[in-house]
Amino acid sequence: MLKLFYLPGSCSLISHIALEWSGLDYSAEEVQHDTIKNTEYLALNPQGQVPLLVDGKWVLAENFAIIDYINDLVPEKAIFGTKAITDVHARAKVRQWLAFANSNLHPAFLPIFKVATLVDDKEAQASLIKNASMKIVKLFASVDHALKEQNYLAGTDLSIADVYIYVMLRWTEICKIDLSEYANLQPFYHRVEADQRVKTALKSEGLA
Repeated sequence: MLKLFYLPGSCSLISHIALEWSGLDYSAEEVQHDTIKNTEYLALNPQGQVPLLVDGKWVLAENFAIIDYINDLVPEKAIFGTKAITDVHARAKVRQWLAFANSNLHPAFLPIFKVATLVDDKEAQASLIKNASMKIVKLFASVDHALKEQNYLAGTDLSIADVYIYVMLRWTEICKIDLSEYANLQPFYHRVEADQRVKTALKSEGLA
């Protein structure tokens, strides 16, 4: 049976939802920030991060890799969207948005979440948060643009790429980043959250 280690509300929520979609037999174990830095956990994942997927004696880290692995196990479950099951272009488009979220949008939040470890001065911290927030707002422009003509980023139905962006939108609420200039993001957010399997994962992590 697959086992996922997660921090509630963190990026591991994306892999958690992918497992819900997969229909595979799995368990999800909540960990704390101190847990992922202890010797036992670091033996599994030297980066000391979540998500971490354990499949028997085999372990896999990094959201992108875990999502791809789950999709390979059950491609018929359409984790990359229904069209992506048979259409190589559709699969590539999902991976494009996953790459954008993973390489551009996700790291843009790190200066905000780790501001206290980066600078000591309060004014410098405020400036760092402001600049990081402005960058995040600009990055969401391309998401909003893509949603002008379609309900989901990679096509006509929900895919795991939409979930990744949804989790980042949750973070903007936590960080009080104003995205009100974009008309398409809030309806998109609610469309993704309306999925029953998304609701199940949120409830499991105490986020409902």
